[in-house]
Amino acid sequence: MAVKEYARWQKLSVKHALKIWRVVVVSGPRQSGKTTLVKRVFKKNAPYRTLDDTDLLNVAVSDPLGFLKHEKDTMVIDEIQKAPMLLPAIKRIVDDSNDPGQFLITGSADIRGLPEVSESLAGRVANIRLRTFAVGEVLERPPKFFEKAFAQNWPMQITGYDKEAVINLAFRGGYPETVRLSAADRRSWHLKYVNSLLERDLRDISNIKRHEVMADLLYVLAAWSGKLMDVAGICAKLAVSRPTLESYVSVLASMYLFERLGAWVRTDYEKAGRRGKLFVTDTGLMASILNWRMEDVMLDSDRSGKLVETFVFNELAAQLGLREGYRFYHYRDRDNREIDFLIENDRGVLLGIEVKAGSTVSKNDFKHMAWFKHNIVPDKDFIGMVLYTGENVLPFGPDMHAVPIAALWS
Repeated sequence: MAVKEYARWQKLSVKHALKIWRVVVVSGPRQSGKTTLVKRVFKKNAPYRTLDDTDLLNVAVSDPLGFLKHEKDTMVIDEIQKAPMLLPAIKRIVDDSNDPGQFLITGSADIRGLPEVSESLAGRVANIRLRTFAVGEVLERPPKFFEKAFAQNWPMQITGYDKEAVINLAFRGGYPETVRLSAADRRSWHLKYVNSLLERDLRDISNIKRHEVMADLLYVLAAWSGKLMDVAGICAKLAVSRPTLESYVSVLASMYLFERLGAWVRTDYEKAGRRGKLFVTDTGLMASILNWRMEDVMLDSDRSGKLVETFVFNELAAQLGLREGYRFYHYRDRDNREIDFLIENDRGVLLGIEVKAGSTVSKNDFKHMAWFKHNIVPDKDFIGMVLYTGENVLPFGPDMHAVPIAALWS
């Protein structure tokens, strides 16, 4: 039986970018669907060359200009991180012609951060991030959360997704291969996937030799997802220096396994924190790395809270990637006032979001957002929201609502 292919929200973004930019780069983690997306963009037979093919890779390394030679059609190059020496040659070609859509490139690593890359292609390239599936993509629903959130336009109820259902979605994650698998098969897939990345893909982007440390670091960072990390404690646990830890974390982020969320710092409030948070980019992978079981997480408020917050982060990030001019932050100060997520839209309106894995909400859940609104941004429009696993949309004062997590895709 054929496996269903789901439409990706970024398909229109890729098509539009190819009409404007000389080079379009679609990047994201291995097995997130980049090649499938690219092939769905082109109905015609565009020149397609994957660097996973050893013979083609050898040609690319030995003769970059010859490898890149093609006629007027867009050339598709898959897994560019394997041959970053192609980028200067691509720059040379596109500098000779300003025609849009000359190259469509995919990469399973952020090539902008690779030490071998000296050509940024600034002014010539559009970078499009492809994540693992958002729930809305699997359900074939349009990404309308932010229109509704900033308009505060919600129905009275959103049913069908209680705590168990939300956590089940988080355990499933969004890798295309795992969406259809059983829990046991999914965990096996995730662990083999990680081992493959550490044994094969890691050497394409880094000269790190201590793979056992990277494997341990994966576990530690997954456990700290969404939290402010104890860097000194992690260094001591792994017996590595702080600079080494930072370089290893950067490599894992460049492979799109983790993502940094910066702190809100647009204030002169001296107690505002400036440390970013690190999130796992797929909660199914997170649960497998940590060897979590659904029944255990349901009964553990710390684990369920961490998992659901990471899940919401990825759902928000997937929709934010479709929007120009939006900014994404978290907030925490030295008095432990914290807002899980802050999103500023292109008109300067702020949306504060707190995440609760539980199915009940009280006024106390809004206290940090209310304080932030009145003391830090009294001159800005601010909307506060608690996303929770209940079913009712509940008002908690002007511009403050409790909203079911299912609003992210309903």
